[in-house]
Amino acid sequence: MLPLLLLALAVPAGGALVTSSVSPRGGEPALTFLALGDWGGLPDPPFVTPREVATAAAMGQAASRLGGDFVLALGDNFYYQGVRDEWDPRFQDTFERVFVSPGLWGVPWFVMAGNHDHAGNVTAQLRYSHHSPRWHFPHPYYSLRLHIPGCNATGRLLVLDTTLLCGHADDFGAGGAPGGPHDAAGAAAQLGWLRGQLEAARGARFVLVAGHYPLWSAGRHGPTPCLVRLLRPLLRRHRVSAYLSGHDHNLQYLEEGGVGYVVSGAGNFLEESRAHEGSVPPGSLRFFFGTPTAPGGFAHVRLEPSGATVTFLEATGRVLYRVTLPPRDL
Repeated sequence: MLPLLLLALAVPAGGALVTSSVSPRGGEPALTFLALGDWGGLPDPPFVTPREVATAAAMGQAASRLGGDFVLALGDNFYYQGVRDEWDPRFQDTFERVFVSPGLWGVPWFVMAGNHDHAGNVTAQLRYSHHSPRWHFPHPYYSLRLHIPGCNATGRLLVLDTTLLCGHADDFGAGGAPGGPHDAAGAAAQLGWLRGQLEAARGARFVLVAGHYPLWSAGRHGPTPCLVRLLRPLLRRHRVSAYLSGHDHNLQYLEEGGVGYVVSGAGNFLEESRAHEGSVPPGSLRFFFGTPTAPGGFAHVRLEPSGATVTFLEATGRVLYRVTLPPRDL
């Protein structure tokens, strides 16, 4: 039985599509999803990397074994310059023909844009939602209501566009950090929308926020100053369970101020650099994996009344690290 998807999309004053609802597969005791970032192949034939192919196969196996009600795609969906239009063959070559394991059949993907997607046509990725039954990208930022079995409370997943919020990051330049939003009014609207969503989610058992740029990261890109300034106070004030991101090409778990920080950017490349280990709060880095010879990796999240369990998996299926976050203290 496929997950129940209630795509009743309401448009508030801020303009963001708000309420997609996801329920677990029939009879399952938890809601589960896989979080994968920076998975977007290459712009030249065969338009994939061996690591992406291996990661896709492992995700299918993990979905069959551990559960997978949806996939959260954490951006950089198409390297290096996104897609041209909604008919771009990269949708087929880098996505549809790669994630074909039986465990992923019929599993919806909820998508966000990364900085490399913004180098191309993000509107085309939004429009591709009308062409693929599993590609769900309703708006640059949006909310998912998560139905957790065994309790009356729900969870909430708030998906951001951190490039619109903070600006474009130059992955290959000397600076690297986003230089500020191109549209300051649009960035302010997104931040206002997020504040309203966090207020509305006060009764949720778990609140997850996700964006492409990490807030904290020990890797090559390091922390995103814009998010540390704008987002960190909101996450702490509203007792957000976790913030999920990609951008740095490795797997990391950090914890600070009661918030878990999940970096899952190992879908296509792997980097072992810990260049910014001294830039994260002391003691916050609990796990880091970026072995260059590894075949990729991703995160699996299991939400149940007693806690949210995050498992980091190598594309071999090996469990690398696991942590359980408690429900929010309401």
